[in-house]
Amino acid sequence: MTAPTIAAGSKSLADELGLPLIKYTQRAGKPLFDMVLERQDGRLQLRDLRENAPGPIHVDFLDDAAAWRRETTGKRDMLARAVGIKQGVERPLVLDATAGLGRDAFTLCWLGCRVIAFERNFIVYKLLEDGVFRAFESDDEAGDAVRRRLVVGRADAREYLAGLAPDARPDVVYLDPMFPERKKTAAVKKEMQYLQALLGEEEDAAALFEAALKFARKRVFVKRPLHAPPLAAAKPSNVHEGKSVRFDVYVIAPH
Repeated sequence: MTAPTIAAGSKSLADELGLPLIKYTQRAGKPLFDMVLERQDGRLQLRDLRENAPGPIHVDFLDDAAAWRRETTGKRDMLARAVGIKQGVERPLVLDATAGLGRDAFTLCWLGCRVIAFERNFIVYKLLEDGVFRAFESDDEAGDAVRRRLVVGRADAREYLAGLAPDARPDVVYLDPMFPERKKTAAVKKEMQYLQALLGEEEDAAALFEAALKFARKRVFVKRPLHAPPLAAAKPSNVHEGKSVRFDVYVIAPH
């Protein structure tokens, strides 16, 4: 990619987001903004300029960390069990209604599910979109999985679900509402720090949950902190627990 193309793309992104395009991030040693979106090594990343901030974040479905997740993810994985993957049964169509940086959406895609992933926040969505575009250009298995089974969009999942014809509704809806900030001395995981700063806590998680229960064909599952109460105080049909999080599963009765 040539420098003029990068500059043009940056200008287009700035216009799309309604944000200023700047050359320098500091003046007299002081940051001009709290955070910046920047192009680095061919990828879009978000950098926090404030003191003691963690390093930048980006979306990459092809890096070493993603490769490790692919190698260690199987049919008995907690996420696979929560979505309802079974031997000899067609993989479900999954709506990831709160996609964030797309890690779980990609894992579900890698497991063979067809995935529609929505993210409402424009900044987070652009990071996710950039990761998907770069994966599209790859010729390895991960890129092939993304091309064939993952669609991302910026939308309110409630409006999307309400507008679907009955036979177009997803088999499964997955919710990962933003957790409240943990009151611990240990640093919150880097990606979570950024998402909490950008998104805060999901204020309409309960309403999204009710919509998911109404429109999912087979099940809804929700990621929760291990010791947190169920979302909207709804008792799950079953629970899959990990070391720090769990998945509450709600099986939809046939109708």
